[in-house]
Amino acid sequence: MTDNKAAGSFPAENKKQNIEDTANNMPEQPPIGAKTALVAIVGRPSSGKSTFLNTASGEKISIVSPMPQTTRNAVRGIVNTSLGQLVFIDTPGYHDSEKKFNLKLKGITSEQLNTADAVLYIIDATRTPGEEEEMTAELVRPYSAKTVVAVNKIDLKEARPAASRIFIAKQFPSIPASRVIDISAEEDKNINDVLKALYDLSPDGEKMYPEEFYTDQEVDFRIAEIVREQAIMRLRDEIPHAIYVDISDMEWKKPGKELWVRAFLVVERESQKGMVIGKGAAMIKTIRVESIKALRKIFSYRIDLDLQVKVNKNWRQKDPVLAKIFK
Repeated sequence: MTDNKAAGSFPAENKKQNIEDTANNMPEQPPIGAKTALVAIVGRPSSGKSTFLNTASGEKISIVSPMPQTTRNAVRGIVNTSLGQLVFIDTPGYHDSEKKFNLKLKGITSEQLNTADAVLYIIDATRTPGEEEEMTAELVRPYSAKTVVAVNKIDLKEARPAASRIFIAKQFPSIPASRVIDISAEEDKNINDVLKALYDLSPDGEKMYPEEFYTDQEVDFRIAEIVREQAIMRLRDEIPHAIYVDISDMEWKKPGKELWVRAFLVVERESQKGMVIGKGAAMIKTIRVESIKALRKIFSYRIDLDLQVKVNKNWRQKDPVLAKIFK
């Protein structure tokens, strides 16, 4: 996978270039079908929305971690098949909160539902539906006519898909059983059945993206998300939620071959800064090295990452910062 190459410095317009799949040795694929739809993925935090998106697209589109509320933006992944093109939007996990940061997350989810051609509601079969699930269902209910429900994590021994189906039948009496599908996003089980159900709801239309695209994410956004993922996986308590990644500069050192990136892990308090850096700078070094390894699996060129830590006190309550993160 590569993105469009730029010579010399990395100008702003090239930060917004899409990531293209240009592997010429891939077997020829059948033409994309006539169906086209924008699909909003909705569910509680940690229900498996990001894992579904990555599995369905066959690429690393959205970061994944056991930490709830990992996804902060409406992340797009594109699936092209002989039936058509589905453009998925992985929305933040829907939950009830009045904090300014969390209200932004809720707003992103609500906005995507309004504009989507179809909705994929993912429910975690390992958790008993409760108040939070009822709020999510209430959000989705007005869009029942265009909704497919995926009962996820059926591969786990603690899964209770029957209980999830009873909840769905009660909350969405107008959704037929054929649009409620048991899946394992982790093990790629019944994912094609979900795609087929979504295609059945999709109108014919002009394609939104060229068939070689699997995401419309900007290069700097993808790098920032990978760095944040690696930090989340290694930090504890409140720190993962108190972090955002600021890409301050990108420049080609060797055009098309080596991209230099300066990034900052930004925390809210000085005490958090020391934890992110770690004893002898061990933690920040590990995050940097693991980020570079992960980025090599996405980009065809080398990324030289200069990673530092800085403090922006109480950034989750600052509108300019939130506007930048949720752009």
